[in-house]
Amino acid sequence: MLFSSQVFVLAFLPVCLAGWRVFHSSRLRRLWALPFLIVASLVFYAWWRTELVLLLVGSVGANYALGQRIRHLARGGSDTAARRWLAAGIAANLLLLGWFKYADFAARTVGLTPPGVALPLAISFFTFQQIMFLAESRRDARGNFGLVPYAAFVTFFPHLIAGPIVRPSEIIPQFASAPSRRLDAEALSSGLTLFLIGLAKKLVLADTFAPLANVGFDAAAQGASLTFVEAWVAVLAFALQIYFDFSGYSDMAIGLARMFGIRFPVNFNAPYQAASIAEFWHRWHITLSAFLRDYVYIPLGGNRRGPARQHVNLMATMLLGGLWHGAAWTFVAWGGLHGAYLVAQRLWSRHVRFALPHAACRAMTLLAVLIAWVPFRAAGADASLRMLRGMAGLDGIALPQLFVDAFPLLTRVATPVPVLLHLGDARTLALPEAAACLLLGWAIVLLLPPVQDWSERVRAWSLSGSFAFSAQALFFAPHMTPFLYFRF
Repeated sequence: MLFSSQVFVLAFLPVCLAGWRVFHSSRLRRLWALPFLIVASLVFYAWWRTELVLLLVGSVGANYALGQRIRHLARGGSDTAARRWLAAGIAANLLLLGWFKYADFAARTVGLTPPGVALPLAISFFTFQQIMFLAESRRDARGNFGLVPYAAFVTFFPHLIAGPIVRPSEIIPQFASAPSRRLDAEALSSGLTLFLIGLAKKLVLADTFAPLANVGFDAAAQGASLTFVEAWVAVLAFALQIYFDFSGYSDMAIGLARMFGIRFPVNFNAPYQAASIAEFWHRWHITLSAFLRDYVYIPLGGNRRGPARQHVNLMATMLLGGLWHGAAWTFVAWGGLHGAYLVAQRLWSRHVRFALPHAACRAMTLLAVLIAWVPFRAAGADASLRMLRGMAGLDGIALPQLFVDAFPLLTRVATPVPVLLHLGDARTLALPEAAACLLLGWAIVLLLPPVQDWSERVRAWSLSGSFAFSAQALFFAPHMTPFLYFRF
């Protein structure tokens, strides 16, 4: 079930909100408020594949029992035993994740027949959530809110599929106290507004750029050579697609949680306005960046063992972050590029005595991010190389004959062709349409502040301006496009 689907917007969400209000309205029924929310979230998860609900339920029960054991040992002063149980629990979670997500990838890599393991939806996200719970159980042996608030924390449908990756110590207490807190009309209103703004980002913006990106990347996957304009349109369109797709999802998740009285942390903060790769990762998927820092980079030694070891730790962290996004070498290459960028940034700041202008830093950072998106989106290494060749102009620069006739000076740099075959729907007018859409999209991401910094008036204007487009896309779009992060 997608947040952007009719069944979710018109049926599932209203029923959940109505049921939450009913079970929240009397002292006796408050006992059933969280169980109702858990059951609703399991129905949401089961919408894809019912049998995989058993895996989610089993994982929740096993990790809660492990957390109780670790907490009991830590409270009793047996920290060594608690550490052993913690290590065993983390290993068990990672083995489960490794089998379901990476078994086929590992088999193909060594030349074996893949076992054909089905990938359970959201296994990466609920695995990370529960690893944090186990770690916090050892660190804070006194905090214990029971199985029901814990199950609500893991299964809560607004963040179950694609995050944000929230910390148990911040969210479980909110669930434990939620049934006894008064329902907040302002929270419902602000949450609904944020949800609808996120819906507009997804349906009106992200899904508009998807076809432009798909045409170019699909052509590269099929062995075609792309010209300069075709390659850059595809890459710029995909960069906007994934930006608005994930930004919209994050807004919708935070807004949905707010409707139920739960506050999630900000997960997206205008990352394309960053002036360095480190700043980009402080703005893009903020909760994942924090998880990788706290549970991978720092345990590896962080920056405590000298510059050389810090660089190794950065590369290892980003390679694992890339592999987490998908079981393919292209994702590893994406993570490796970002790791190399971070190492280069550290070397620059350590050895170069002057600073570049802020505008130049932003431009270089954005260019580096765009180049890294190529292997992230491409179907394989060959397709990535074809796309990069096109971006470099090595396969020529072509423009529609109509444009060259209108501006004869273009003949000095471009070859006239009837149409650009790998751009939009292969019409002459596809280029100005694509250019107009890209100009609008990049103006939004580079010039406007993130939605959490908007005033209530700006949010209302934005919602009013986009509502008709969102409704049209919701009811009349020929098909629904899943969120990109659902596949991770």
